[in-house]
Amino acid sequence: MRILFVAMGRSPHTAGWLNLIADQGWDLHLFSSMDNGVLHPTLRNLTFHHSFYVSPPDDPPWLARGVVQRGVRVPVLPLINRWLPPRRQAAAWRKTAQVLRKGYRINQLTRLIQRLQPDLIHALEFQHAGYMTLAARERLLQQPGGHFPPWIITNWGHDIYLYGRLAEHRPRIQQILAACAYYDVECTRDLDLGRELGLRGQSWAVTLNNGGYDVQALQGFRSPAPPSQRRLIVLKGVQNVYGRALFALRALVMCRDLLQGYRVAILSADEPVATAAEVLASTHGLALEVIPPSPQEDIWRLLGQARVYIGNNLTDGASLSSLEAMLLGAFPVQSRGACTEDWLTDGQTGLRTEPEDPHSIAAALRRALTDDALVDQAAALNLAHGQAHFDRAHLRPIVVAQYQQALENSQQATRTV
Repeated sequence: MRILFVAMGRSPHTAGWLNLIADQGWDLHLFSSMDNGVLHPTLRNLTFHHSFYVSPPDDPPWLARGVVQRGVRVPVLPLINRWLPPRRQAAAWRKTAQVLRKGYRINQLTRLIQRLQPDLIHALEFQHAGYMTLAARERLLQQPGGHFPPWIITNWGHDIYLYGRLAEHRPRIQQILAACAYYDVECTRDLDLGRELGLRGQSWAVTLNNGGYDVQALQGFRSPAPPSQRRLIVLKGVQNVYGRALFALRALVMCRDLLQGYRVAILSADEPVATAAEVLASTHGLALEVIPPSPQEDIWRLLGQARVYIGNNLTDGASLSSLEAMLLGAFPVQSRGACTEDWLTDGQTGLRTEPEDPHSIAAALRRALTDDALVDQAAALNLAHGQAHFDRAHLRPIVVAQYQQALENSQQATRTV
């Protein structure tokens, strides 16, 4: 079986998923959707096809010389410099280069599909890989006798939960869902949204799309102390269009009477969160510590020492940080923006909160800090659930069977034509 993946080559999620099937003896190919040719170091047993994606400072000379359209070289940069005032030239050049690079990668992908003739195409993520694959599909089907292989699309994070509500993105998302043969999600929320947006193909099993975890190995990062005896809180510190960490910081201040003896470790803190944490620590005497960018193993070690993990997002997929916290014994206080309803039982194995309501977060945090039985029982339940659903050994046969069934369905459809 020959499968062409369109995905971010340096992403650990891409690597984790592809490594589930790397030992099947299949002919696997990866076309990078946006990664400058950088591959994740754990990827193996596949052929990588560079997309020649480049960032603006590294634009190749042919962009400056111009591009050939219908046999005529169009001097893009000289025209911009000639006809636009200096204050607008840089912005126009960046936009033009972006458009040209995008079109060039679509051409590359289209030619690659023609040459490889894959049995299946799998795009991991919508806004880069999915849109690019959709454009290549349209070009191929416009050709005489045009053919496009069965297409699998995987929803990552907020691919449709957020972007499906934006006017700029919704039409293309609907086109993808109408065109794909298979739709892969990690929560029923996004499966239902896919159907609302026009999904015509089949849905794959609801599973983690990062390839899962070696749950047994992960336990080596877990403190032997029961969660009720731990004195660490871990907060994901992202405040942007997706994250709402500042609301969680405000909730921590509201619970400061319970935080004596506790340390709060803030992960992935951007500048507004780091600044707010420093101010709040000095104002209220809280032990807030911004953790610098760290290897994944160090993050797991922190989660394995934490009583509570706080993830506060306006929009997200199945928050992997919350799932990792569950596997390592930290009690998850997770906002409803993440699709954790398939993995977290509210009030039993975690608490769900409103992302922009600090009172909701504070109430959940108070319960998690005062109910020892809740956090200890949740730790045991979450580990058992994770072993049954998050472990690679559980995911691998499900994923392999789905690809085999997709190939069989394709071959059967070809025989009946």
